[in-house]
Amino acid sequence: MKPVRKKILLGLAAVGTLAALSVGIYAYRQVSAFDASMAQVYSTPLPNLGRSTDPAVVARGKHLVESLGACATRDCHSSDLGGGKTLELGPLGTLSAPNITAGGFGGAYSDGELARLLRFGIKRDGRSVRMMPVQDFAWLPDSDVVAMISYLRTVPSVDRPSGPIVVKPLAKILDRRNEFIFDVARRLVNAKPEDIPAPAPSAAYGAYVARLCSGCHGERLSGGPIPGAPPSLPIPLNITPHESGIKDWTYPDFEKLITAGVRKNGQKLNPFMPIEAFAKLDETERRALWAYLQTIPPLPYGQR
Repeated sequence: MKPVRKKILLGLAAVGTLAALSVGIYAYRQVSAFDASMAQVYSTPLPNLGRSTDPAVVARGKHLVESLGACATRDCHSSDLGGGKTLELGPLGTLSAPNITAGGFGGAYSDGELARLLRFGIKRDGRSVRMMPVQDFAWLPDSDVVAMISYLRTVPSVDRPSGPIVVKPLAKILDRRNEFIFDVARRLVNAKPEDIPAPAPSAAYGAYVARLCSGCHGERLSGGPIPGAPPSLPIPLNITPHESGIKDWTYPDFEKLITAGVRKNGQKLNPFMPIEAFAKLDETERRALWAYLQTIPPLPYGQR
């Protein structure tokens, strides 16, 4: 081998080694930061909220748990809230929504502890919950938190063990990069109270309802592959008013999508889409979500 060529190859090898070392250091720091954050015990006091036995409050709670909370879907806590199926997310890890009836975690939590969990994503031990999408519904007013707790206290106890939860290094890195939320409490514990509009078929209220969509479709709702997700997971669609999204849709098209899981072209949605929750939205919530989607920027598919 000629000396010049040898030097070039040695130089490239050195660059490659340094690059790999840099990536390794970056990954180590991100994983360590995630682990440290998840180990943190928050001093957030318990909200002074408790259950109600008022049938109207319990009915409101049932609606919220089954719709905006998206708790009762097969990929979440299941229809009986006794724990959903285990989701294998490839390089991200393994997720299982636990049993939240009195036969599971629900029986161990006080009303105040449940309220703190629903508001801030903080578990009974003071640490952050993993993956639970509290950020999607933490905006709900105290009255709705009370309603959810009140309904949960009426759900029959289920004797079923909760499945495993494993968060792998890639998921931890993506969390620290704000590309996928696993560490919930650090994003909510210092959140400022929001001035939530009263429920109405308006874009202003729909902006909050739409948070139910952002976990899969991205913050900008234009869809595209979920970072780090395995090929087995479907790729979320564009739901902005763009040519690649819902530009030429009507409200009846949209309503059919979220109530029956059927797109405008007649194609059925992948079962991963939580139609069980969206179908339970009431007319005000559906109209509000539709109104909001008409106001957001029409982004090309894949810009999440």
